[in-house]
Amino acid sequence: MENTLLQANATLPQYDRDSLKARTGHLGFGAFHRAHQAVYADILAAEHNSDWGYCEVNLIGGEQQIADLNAQDHLYTVAEMSADAWTSRVVGVVRNALHAQVDGLERVLAALCEPQVAIVSLTITEKGYCHSPATGKLMLDHPLIAADLQNPQQPKSAPGVVVEALARRKAAGLPAFSVMSCDNMPENGHVMRNVTCAYARAVDGELADWIESSVTFPSTMVDRIVPAVTPETLDKIEQLTGVRDPAGVACEPFRQWVIEDNFVAGRPQWEKAGAELVSDVIPFEEMKLRMLNGSHSFLAYLGYLAGYPHINDCMEDAHYRTAAHALMLNEQAPTLKVKGVDLGHYADLLIARYSNPALRHRTWQIAMDGSQKLPQRMLDSVRWHLVHQKSFPLLALGIAGWMRYVGGVDEQGNAIDVSDPQLAVIQAAVKGSAEGEVRVKALLGIEAIFGKELPHETVFVDAVMRAYQALLQKGAKATVAEYAANG
Repeated sequence: MENTLLQANATLPQYDRDSLKARTGHLGFGAFHRAHQAVYADILAAEHNSDWGYCEVNLIGGEQQIADLNAQDHLYTVAEMSADAWTSRVVGVVRNALHAQVDGLERVLAALCEPQVAIVSLTITEKGYCHSPATGKLMLDHPLIAADLQNPQQPKSAPGVVVEALARRKAAGLPAFSVMSCDNMPENGHVMRNVTCAYARAVDGELADWIESSVTFPSTMVDRIVPAVTPETLDKIEQLTGVRDPAGVACEPFRQWVIEDNFVAGRPQWEKAGAELVSDVIPFEEMKLRMLNGSHSFLAYLGYLAGYPHINDCMEDAHYRTAAHALMLNEQAPTLKVKGVDLGHYADLLIARYSNPALRHRTWQIAMDGSQKLPQRMLDSVRWHLVHQKSFPLLALGIAGWMRYVGGVDEQGNAIDVSDPQLAVIQAAVKGSAEGEVRVKALLGIEAIFGKELPHETVFVDAVMRAYQALLQKGAKATVAEYAANG
């Protein structure tokens, strides 16, 4: 059957797709990966004769994504959208696509054990690492991990699958691959190293020693705003290209990728497609997590409460613009170690990206999984301010915004569909506490989020309490306006 995507009104793969080798196994064929890492690979194939192709794998969920991809010869569309122009490209670097629960785990493991596989990369969201965000350690009692340790040859978790693939490679005398996290969390390479080695050690000490000495876990910082795909997105891509593509994604024109250059079996020449290869990613990660993701979360909680469905709606409110910009420059930028970056320009660029009316990035989507995000996006900065005795009113307001949000009722009295891996713990704290001061104290008591020390820091507790009371009394819009005026 002829593939209609190759007739799309878009930049098409002109390179020989058959010459590509599946040298990167990727876990988590979600929208972000499609619009980010795969686009870099596509540019390298199109413009620099690269032979690095992908084997795409979904472990849990996303069955339809893989089926859609297989149905159209592993091609899909990426549309870049800005206020004035949309452009699209058909990405052709996927060589095969598997789903562990549809195709069977054996096929997935066999694909990761092919000799040419040099990198296994991941976009599985923070919760896919089965770790405690507060400590960075593997949760041995996590249901997926506990099940995998009972049956390590048939793993379901991402750490379990990576370790089993490495165990099989070792047994077959094949070289190790590098494991590259592309998820949005600080020191993602270190997190992946910690969970992989801890899991391997619980399975087999000798295997763990081999992994520790043979495998590298480069950290990466990724940036591109990729809203969740909606039927409207797919309609728009069809209008643009003339072809219906259920695997299509839309994203902003901006993209950034900073990669720790530490690979054991070779890597693509990503720098030719605009990536930055560095020896230490951490300063860049911190910059993005605190300035971009921290302000994104701030806007998500307080925007949702105010009835703004999208980030660009928040940006039409001058107070929200001012508050987000002040949060970035006054409370996040001072905490950073990054050198040689104009942070004022970076903040202005972020506000411009947030204002893109074509993106329609839902506040609800960004508000998901707050328990996993708050520590690195806001709480680490709070700790810096406490040490340096600086005030942090906007960070406190962002945290109070999260508390109001997870209370599960918006300012109009409507239920909020809170989505979070720690939902049971959060709901227990909410249900077991009266609205107001007691509620704040109950939520601060969740150690997995706030750690042990912060809830006892009077300056911090008071700042969050003040912001929370203001939200209760005046609502999100008026409180943000007040804080923006004083910030």
